[in-house]
Amino acid sequence: MNPRKETEDVLEWLRGGPSLAALKSRFPAEWEAVADELAAIFAGGKPEQLQAYMTGLAAPLAAQPNRVGQRPNQQKLEAAAITRLIRRRMAHLALKGYVLSAAAGGKHGKIRFNWFNGFVAQKLLFARELERKPVSLFWFRLIWPLVWQKPLLMPLVEAKGIYCFYSKPLIEALAHLIGGRECLEIAAGDGTLSRFLAAEGVKATATDDYSWKHAVSYPEMVLKMDAAQALRKFKPAVVICSWPPANNGFERLVFTQPGVELYIVIGSRHTFASGNWADYRAQTTFELEEDTCLGRGVLPPELGGTAYLFRKRGT
Repeated sequence: MNPRKETEDVLEWLRGGPSLAALKSRFPAEWEAVADELAAIFAGGKPEQLQAYMTGLAAPLAAQPNRVGQRPNQQKLEAAAITRLIRRRMAHLALKGYVLSAAAGGKHGKIRFNWFNGFVAQKLLFARELERKPVSLFWFRLIWPLVWQKPLLMPLVEAKGIYCFYSKPLIEALAHLIGGRECLEIAAGDGTLSRFLAAEGVKATATDDYSWKHAVSYPEMVLKMDAAQALRKFKPAVVICSWPPANNGFERLVFTQPGVELYIVIGSRHTFASGNWADYRAQTTFELEEDTCLGRGVLPPELGGTAYLFRKRGT
């Protein structure tokens, strides 16, 4: 099989949210490596090592030439990036299951927050169950340092399509930035971001292709349509997307939609972890800016979240 086609096939398969069992079956050598690495971290009893490990798996790879004066081998670099993505997905899923409790020498059962950490996370981040709320930065900065199981939070909620949390100041700043313009959210998941923006008076429409219906409970407010359909139908002035999948095939459509003046991306500082950076760099219609002030409102900070603004040239 053509190596590029094989890479695309693996990425498409991963976007479907395969189980840990499916990942282990398809990539047994990668699972063996991940299991050994996680077992060593938990045996050491230092939670900060787990955060460093997960951050390392999300970090971009540096292109290294094969020999002095030679260009980097792009095919090998892509293969290494796919391997890292597979291992990161395995590690996230393993944190929710039985494997790590056995590796750490604990009792059989699922890894989960203890009562205190769970109570604090629930009060800070959720209105009820897994329904997110705009987070008070005051209370977050005051109480979040008391949580010592931080590395478990995102692996536990990612399976439900939750990739970050939004602070109140972030939502207010986004609402001010969008103003009275029509805003379309693509790949909206459960529509949390659009719901928060609508509460601030933004004319926000949430859309998603429902490809994560196995994990996400889509409310009626999230219209079932892919990005291409949504852009054609609503012809928005502002488009927003939170944590677009890495190397996705739909963001490029935003840059070719005539009426779009501003594209807002909430995502990772690690270019490998979210967004299609090849398309970001290839387009010439929009100026790209990282807004670190907005980025500080993307929670928790351990994620390395930020905000990117694409402003159409000449507007």
